[in-house]
Amino acid sequence: MSHPSRVAFSILGFPIYWYGLLIAAGLLLGVLCASTREKKLGLKKDTTLDFLLLALPLALVGARVYYVAFTWENYAGNPLSVFNLREGGLAIYGGVIGGALAALFFSRRKNTPFLALADLCAPGLALGQAVGRWGNFFNQEAYGAALENPALQFFPAAVLIEADGMWHAATFFYESVWCLLTAAALLLGERRGWFRRRGDLFAGYLFLYAAERVVVEGLRTDSLMLGSIRVSQLLSGVVMLGLLLWLLLRQPNRRAFCFFWAGAAALGLLIPAIALGFFFAQVVMAVCAIGFAAALYICVREPEPA
Repeated sequence: MSHPSRVAFSILGFPIYWYGLLIAAGLLLGVLCASTREKKLGLKKDTTLDFLLLALPLALVGARVYYVAFTWENYAGNPLSVFNLREGGLAIYGGVIGGALAALFFSRRKNTPFLALADLCAPGLALGQAVGRWGNFFNQEAYGAALENPALQFFPAAVLIEADGMWHAATFFYESVWCLLTAAALLLGERRGWFRRRGDLFAGYLFLYAAERVVVEGLRTDSLMLGSIRVSQLLSGVVMLGLLLWLLLRQPNRRAFCFFWAGAAALGLLIPAIALGFFFAQVVMAVCAIGFAAALYICVREPEPA
């Protein structure tokens, strides 16, 4: 099995890479997804395009800075290579952080509710990530451990990496599918009125994505590391805990209160569990997910008291 070329085509001898094309395609789909939902969220027409002018550069910078910060040894000898994006090296979490900062600034300048803007972007973010992850396929990156069982050596369960000639877990594909399902679930939930308060849609996106990263990140072999801890896995645990506490402050319901604190206690164990190993992290993750799902269901189905 030969791997497809990283170059999609050339213009006047200048190569155009699949990585960039797929990132651009994901961005376009995300923008279309958001722009068609502006009226539903009570936002002005063209809010998406106006926000994009600010969010795109900040998200790109955030994604690059996040990646470079944890792989500086690769750039220390040639700092100018930091600006070479054609070789890949963008981190989704950094992009989300950059986009969030842009949303804060935009909401103040344009008098637009921040949480409404976050809800506007949530399904499009998941959809864009689902498409953009395929750039990792062409770049031969974001894959998992080698799979020696011949029964698993087929795509999409695994991907053949030319560098070592071995089949590896296709973790980029796992995440792509999860993000596609996340986008579908968010749009379906929005259509059926599951998200009754501003910010709940974005909270759903963050939780689902963080839950996926805790699991899939543990399978990868090229994770960004902080000592012996996978940075994105650790951050995902922190994000889930933060969401839990934020929703707790918004929800006066006593039953949800109990669920929230039970989930918070479980999530508090997630960070040290990650340091202990993949298996322990997944066990704690399962407990957290059950508690959080029950609490989130109560919050979504029961409106706030008048």
